[in-house]
Amino acid sequence: MSWKANGHSASLAPGEVIRRARVLSGRSQADVASELGYHQSKISRLESGRGTQDVAVLRAVAVVLDIPPERLGLASPPGADSRTDDMHRRNFLAASVVALAAPAGPPRAGTDLVRELLPGPVFPDRPPQSPAALAARLSKARGHFYSCRYAELEADLPQLIADLRQAQNAGSGDGQALSGMLATAYQTAVSLLLKLGDQGNAWLAVGRAMAEAERSGDPVVMASSVRVQVHVLARDRHTGPAISLIRHTADQLGGGYDRRSPQYLAAFGLMLLRGVTAASAGGDRATAAELLTEARDVARYVALDGPDSWANFSPTNVALHAVSSAVALGDAGAALEAARPLMRRRIPVPERRAALWVDAARAYSQQGRLSEGYQALRIAEICASEDIRRRPSVLELVGDMAARDRRATVPELRRFCHELGVHID
Repeated sequence: MSWKANGHSASLAPGEVIRRARVLSGRSQADVASELGYHQSKISRLESGRGTQDVAVLRAVAVVLDIPPERLGLASPPGADSRTDDMHRRNFLAASVVALAAPAGPPRAGTDLVRELLPGPVFPDRPPQSPAALAARLSKARGHFYSCRYAELEADLPQLIADLRQAQNAGSGDGQALSGMLATAYQTAVSLLLKLGDQGNAWLAVGRAMAEAERSGDPVVMASSVRVQVHVLARDRHTGPAISLIRHTADQLGGGYDRRSPQYLAAFGLMLLRGVTAASAGGDRATAAELLTEARDVARYVALDGPDSWANFSPTNVALHAVSSAVALGDAGAALEAARPLMRRRIPVPERRAALWVDAARAYSQQGRLSEGYQALRIAEICASEDIRRRPSVLELVGDMAARDRRATVPELRRFCHELGVHID
């Protein structure tokens, strides 16, 4: 029975769409997995909502189960007018409500951080710190993130947020500047929570970041908050609203790049790159290419590359996102070709170095070159051990590669799974 003939709602989550299409076709998970060349556990994970960000896999499943691509978020519905501001707002608000109302997975962040994301009064337990001291601590926290020291960041961030809120309430210093710092702290919390796979609490942090960004009145802070907002929208597969939000903000903040400050350009450029990621995840090649081109234009005027930078944006970062885009679109050959020169380039930010090698591993995996994929993952681990050992998406990649190696031609993969605590069905 064809999925198309049943007129199911496009509002279902991708995993549920796959499950219903499989059941309607009268096939087992093992049957579908066998035709695709995967282990049965891969289909089980997809149906439970895990791993649905892999565009290449979704396209393959769509073909096998006769699912229209738009049902899996792989194409925009016909007739959508992304240039209409009112539609931008409606799409964004609808996506936010859906994401917040959706049942979240088990929290992965510590209770201290989650508590600081919740609204409520501030109960000071020590004297307010000066804005300069708070700014130094915020810079240190950002350094923890870019250096993939997630445990240290998770330990420091809750008290930093609490102290920033206390200073804000006490009227210590410039209120708008404190709001900007607090927004940046919440943005950092969003990024950390997404690394840990904690979508539900990431939405809490997004709301706090956007509120403080508006209070700050700083377009740099606003662009950075939009970036993390788009990140969460894209993770929840609200690709259309994510791209609409990027376009709307770019229309307001773009242009005049030769007259902008490095901080402004870095924030704006990173926002564009987040749009590239969202468009690529949604299979929108044209938009991904368009945003990459604009990001390259911005990168002509700025190069901030380093773990101690306020933000990391440069021609190298644009090139790294071109690799990620190709992987997400299923263009493994193009991704590896773009990655090779970067593998020989000095990339000072550990988080970015690790991302390059993880993307290479995904590309090798797409080509069935599991041994080379394993070697790429080991290099990524050397670059940033915490990034590899704590990120659910990377752990899933390792497990999927090991499950596909049915003849154990790469025995190191199973040993790696055991080392990481990844269970293989």
